[in-house]
Amino acid sequence: MKEVYDVIVIGGGPAGYTAAIYTCRANLKTLVIAGLEAGGQLMLTREVENYPGFSNGVLGPDLMENMKQQAENQGAEMIFDNASAVNFRKYPFEVYVGDDKYLGKVVIVATGASPKWLGLEGEKRLLARGVSSCATCDGPLFRGTETTVVVGGGDTAMEYALFLSNLVSKVYVIHRRDTLRASKVLADRAMKNPKIEFIWNSVVTEITGENKVESVKIKNLKTGQVSELKTQSVFVAIGHKPNTEIFADQLELDEEGYIKLYDGMRTNVPGVFAAGDVHDKRYRQAVTAAGYGCMAAMEAIRFLESGEAEKLFQTSTKISSPTT
Repeated sequence: MKEVYDVIVIGGGPAGYTAAIYTCRANLKTLVIAGLEAGGQLMLTREVENYPGFSNGVLGPDLMENMKQQAENQGAEMIFDNASAVNFRKYPFEVYVGDDKYLGKVVIVATGASPKWLGLEGEKRLLARGVSSCATCDGPLFRGTETTVVVGGGDTAMEYALFLSNLVSKVYVIHRRDTLRASKVLADRAMKNPKIEFIWNSVVTEITGENKVESVKIKNLKTGQVSELKTQSVFVAIGHKPNTEIFADQLELDEEGYIKLYDGMRTNVPGVFAAGDVHDKRYRQAVTAAGYGCMAAMEAIRFLESGEAEKLFQTSTKISSPTT
């Protein structure tokens, strides 16, 4: 008889590790399938100054290592590989890592979201050395510098530009069109800010610098002219992609691929919960992800204690397909 875990957590970021800490403390046998890139986006962040409890800040990788160790110390089992498939239509739920199958009475999905990038060599090489996808996370590191660049034209780009305008002397927003996709309120606010300047109909073709960002090269899409702009930082705000591919035919997703939640942290499948950036497209902060992980774990604990899971386990009936 294959072992059945009380809880399987899919994802090894702030949401997943926090959920595991809580479920283990409730004496629930917990497996964390943390992923090949365990730690999530914080592994790409150098100094984190906005996570509570660290008066002098903490390195992103160090924060995630501490969370991982805390979950392990509470008794969580870890697999540092990616979940490759799930079956939420059978009970106990099935989660696959390659050819290996794991069974769980409850599943907490905390696979996060990945930022969309420009695909430039310098972008990858200078990540966390002036290139970032999160202004609220990394912007304060550049407080008092001369210039910063924000790439994008949506709400996130405008929020970043407005936030950064309080930290640096000049913010350049580079957008491939001549109109913004952002909401009128945010667009108007950014357009009226004297510290924000827009470079329209243009794309960043290169990010230069040896050990830190020094400049960007910009191509005007109408004229073909290429110019260079000196800057100390580049914030890419062209969107995020939730890591929900393996759940597409199992859970109800919204039009952008984020998991839909009902009555707290519940998905449309009883016994499956979600936490963090995999459903949250508004805040996307480590502290909010951790909070959602706590909430999902507490609801999972109540689900198991209420007898709902036991009823599913006893009947082993086929769970209905998600609404489409």
